[in-house]
Amino acid sequence: MAKERRSLSGKVVAITGGARGIGKATAAALVAKGCRVAIGDLELELAEKTAAELGGGTVALPLDVTDRASFERFLDEAERQLGPIDAVINNAGIMPVTQFEDESPESIRRQFDINVHGVITGTQLAIKRLRPRGSGYIVNIASQAGKSGIPGIATYSGTKHAVVGLSEAVRAELRDTGIEVLCVMPTVVNTELTSGVGQKWVKPVEATDVANEIVDAMEVPRFDVFVPRANGALYKILAPLPRSWREALGRAMKVDKLMIEVDHSARQAYEDRAAASEPGQGEGEGESAETPEPQRDVA
Repeated sequence: MAKERRSLSGKVVAITGGARGIGKATAAALVAKGCRVAIGDLELELAEKTAAELGGGTVALPLDVTDRASFERFLDEAERQLGPIDAVINNAGIMPVTQFEDESPESIRRQFDINVHGVITGTQLAIKRLRPRGSGYIVNIASQAGKSGIPGIATYSGTKHAVVGLSEAVRAELRDTGIEVLCVMPTVVNTELTSGVGQKWVKPVEATDVANEIVDAMEVPRFDVFVPRANGALYKILAPLPRSWREALGRAMKVDKLMIEVDHSARQAYEDRAAASEPGQGEGEGESAETPEPQRDVA
């Protein structure tokens, strides 16, 4: 029997890294469903521009996901302006592309600060608000890199494995509380974060594709949100195969080259922003001491 589709109209949703990319597309999709949305981002000016474009009462607020106090202020102000939060979407993330042996300690730390600790903080703060109400959503944006190791983005893959495992464990802890946990796992997404990544065997999806799947999974709750959906079925088919077979298939499809054979010149602007960010080092309202901030998207 098909599950009844839930209405999202009037729901209050807080989105991290919502100024552009997947965050912006998700905010737009939710506004179209009648949600009231707060987008948090280090780039407040860009977030304000995005909020104005989206309309629907969307508000833009400063947010550094690596600073727990900043995250709490973000959620508090979102609730002050829009009402009690019904959903938190932990979208903020960065993805430097480099061989692991060459990756700097600073790059590794930044990824774990933003991609893992930011999601942990957002999930904990969401539970504190949602549990007393007995309902709500926690949407964690992971990646299909969180289901397998991808050469060229070893640290990123590690952070996304952490998000998948965290989400699975929290889902089990919140069983029967009325809080739905969604783990979103896109393939390569056509945003600036994946600039310079191109390979005929791996077709990228659009940010709007991810946004639409998030909305659908909120309306008809499910934990595993693969984008595209067909990849979820593919993982189930491949999982029972011996590792050597899976790895051979990946090499045949050149998945192992996806993040190795990239156009680094096309990624330069993004990589520069990612390298310049120093989460947690800013003062006041969660702003980073160094700008501009990297695009907070995932692939």
